[in-house]
Amino acid sequence: MTLDETLAHLRAAHLMVRDAQEWDGLTTALGSAYEARDEDLIEQLRPPYLQSWRTVTGNVLRDTFDAAGISVADPDHPWGIATLTANGFSAEPLLCLVDEADAHATETAGPDTIRLLTFSEAMNHYADCLAPFFDNQVQHPR
Repeated sequence: MTLDETLAHLRAAHLMVRDAQEWDGLTTALGSAYEARDEDLIEQLRPPYLQSWRTVTGNVLRDTFDAAGISVADPDHPWGIATLTANGFSAEPLLCLVDEADAHATETAGPDTIRLLTFSEAMNHYADCLAPFFDNQVQHPR
């Protein structure tokens, strides 16, 4: 399986669960809760938000990653989607940009330490994380 094929499956699987506007709506709602520092709303929205992303990768895309020779494991980072591993290389796509100076505080992050990614940004970050797994293959521009 090539990177382009893997990325096509990745995007299609996520869009099968929700369209891009719905994914962005979840991101906006959770981001707004962080901006308002509404701990109750964060606690209500964050687990299903993370679980949605993680379920697509861990379950829906299992065959795709198996075909590409990539193992999928639970993420290490609190905002990680999954830990992807093949041939001694690992990557962990994240759902946010993290200020590295405050990376230790991501579990209780606020708008000053993280920025949640839109659906398009998350897909681009995912592609960047997957690219090294396919470095020896000739790819078409994304």
